[in-house]
Parts: sequence; C-alpha cells; structure tokens
Amino acid sequence: RYHALCVTRGDRPEDLIETARTEDERSVVMGVRHREKPHVGVQFHPESILTPRGEAMVRNFAEVCADRA
Repeated sequence: RYHALCVTRGDRPEDLIETARTEDERSVVMGVRHREKPHVGVQFHPESILTPRGEAMVRNFAEVCADRA
C-alpha cells in the first residue's frame, strides 16, 4: 500500500458509500462514491504497474469522463 493514513469504516461520512475495501484483517476502505453527487474516490494508485488491471481502470475512467463531457 502506498499510504500510511487511511479511511476506515468508522471514519467514513454518511454521504460516502463504500465501493471497495481490502480483504485483509484491517478491512481498509479503498473506494467510495458520494450518495448523491457524481464524485468517486480511491485510496490507491490505479496507474501503478503493481495494481492489478490498473491500466484498464484508468482507461475506463477516461472513457466515462469523455462520455459525460
């Protein structure tokens, strides 16, 4: 993991919905989306060569942005 600080389930504001988390004992929140606004966020580097399917995630994100522009 690339970060020392992280959002845990108890830290998450009500407006953010968990979309991804780690499968280890820490169960760290790794992805969220806003309940009403078109805002999403991740706590990892999808562009990293060590992230499984990172290139596909970046490509999909760019396509979604282009479709909505």
